[in-house]
Amino acid sequence: VQLQASGGGLVQPGGSLRLSCTASGSTLDHYAISWFRQAPGKERDWVSCFSSSADGTSTHYTDSVKGRFAISRDNAKNTVYLQMNSLKVEDTAIYYCAADHRGHCTYYSATPQTYDYWGQGTQVTVSS
Repeated sequence: VQLQASGGGLVQPGGSLRLSCTASGSTLDHYAISWFRQAPGKERDWVSCFSSSADGTSTHYTDSVKGRFAISRDNAKNTVYLQMNSLKVEDTAIYYCAADHRGHCTYYSATPQTYDYWGQGTQVTVSS
């Protein structure tokens, strides 16, 4: 599976961006897809997870983005999206998407080593 992350950019605080994670080589519906982010000098942190259809297509978020970010999937486009609203300066990071063949969003989903495949990352900068 090859994952292509896109949609990053420069936005002012309070603005919005939509990130896309498009897959080739396999169907994303079979995987749990997570978004992670990594700020300069910091560890890669889990942001959100969308489980496989077989696992009920549940969605999960880290506390700092609940109510502001929304993860979704378009099976026809084989793409998972991360809609980011009310962006804050502290959301600035490189955002990565990752796929886990087990399909579940669970306690280990926040661990980067869980994932089989990674996208290349897209830069999100929130600044006035």
